[in-house]
Amino acid sequence: MNKKTLVVALRLLVFGLFILSAVAKMFPLWAFEKQLVDLGLFSWCLAPYAARAIIGLELAIGFAIMQPHFLKRIVIPVTIALLAAFCIHLGIEMVKHGAMNGNCGCFGQLIPMTPLEATIKNILTILLLVFLYRNVSDRPAGQNRFSVLLILLLGGTLFMYVAFPFCPCGKEKVAPVAVFPEEMDVVDSVADSLTAAADSNLTSPVLPSNDSLVSGKDSLSSAVQIDPGPSPVKSRFSNANTFSGKRINLDNGKRIVCFFAAGCDHCREAARELRKMREKGGLPPVYVYFMDEETFKIPEFFEFAGREFPYTVLDIPTFWTLIGPDGSTPGVFYLWNGNIRNYYVGTEDKAFKPELLKKAIESGK
Repeated sequence: MNKKTLVVALRLLVFGLFILSAVAKMFPLWAFEKQLVDLGLFSWCLAPYAARAIIGLELAIGFAIMQPHFLKRIVIPVTIALLAAFCIHLGIEMVKHGAMNGNCGCFGQLIPMTPLEATIKNILTILLLVFLYRNVSDRPAGQNRFSVLLILLLGGTLFMYVAFPFCPCGKEKVAPVAVFPEEMDVVDSVADSLTAAADSNLTSPVLPSNDSLVSGKDSLSSAVQIDPGPSPVKSRFSNANTFSGKRINLDNGKRIVCFFAAGCDHCREAARELRKMREKGGLPPVYVYFMDEETFKIPEFFEFAGREFPYTVLDIPTFWTLIGPDGSTPGVFYLWNGNIRNYYVGTEDKAFKPELLKKAIESGK
């Protein structure tokens, strides 16, 4: 292979790396946005802009490597500098979290890479670019067009905004905390009473009479002696309180709050396990937050689970803000009077296990 052919082959290789990196981050794009937020680089309001700009830049670099304008003076040096900056960032992450922990996100969720693997990949790419720098040349003086590079950059960014539209953050609206009239909340109170009775091994729990239903919580408490639980607090979930068209006071009694993605297989398995627990008895009411991604799969999700739980759909920033900084899907939270007693997130160490949730509920903790 002569040098000219080798140069073309290496340019194609670099082109492929950047295009693959860009495309891999697009599916799903929210995962890349979340990574930028988790790293502390951007807020959820700025992450959609930053994610599209970064991917647009990668697309522009990929195509710029294959064109002749300012290839040596601008394109290759800027690409080397960008990869060097990524290496510095990865080095910091390795010091903080370890060289083999986590996914750097270089190829999104398509090809998970540890920080060390990504650093090695970037260093090898830099070496390829150094070789190209020494063996390519720009167009003759006066024939280079900076407008070509500008068009590539604007074109890549515009493509991302057109292909992946989103709603910009507006002024944050704080919804009022839902306060139920007692007669509206009595059904859930009865369910909580029955659950508590089962937990306490009561053989004949006493249901409130019609008069009790009218008088509300005080009469219900006298009918069934139960552990009142911890002091009520306002949970971070309390404002997102409408499920299947009904407003629910999540901070009253025991609740199971779930964070699912409709297309997530692990989420479907978790929902099925919760259905089985619900059928056996002793499980508090279950409420589901769905991420606003592939929501057309929600009917299929509940068909797999075997029953439909009350649910609502949250926009992606709100979904990940509520689940918390270490959250991942599937997320299952056990609340008691608004207090998070136990929670399970992701598919690794903190993954949801039915037996652990059952033990936590039965122990009264």
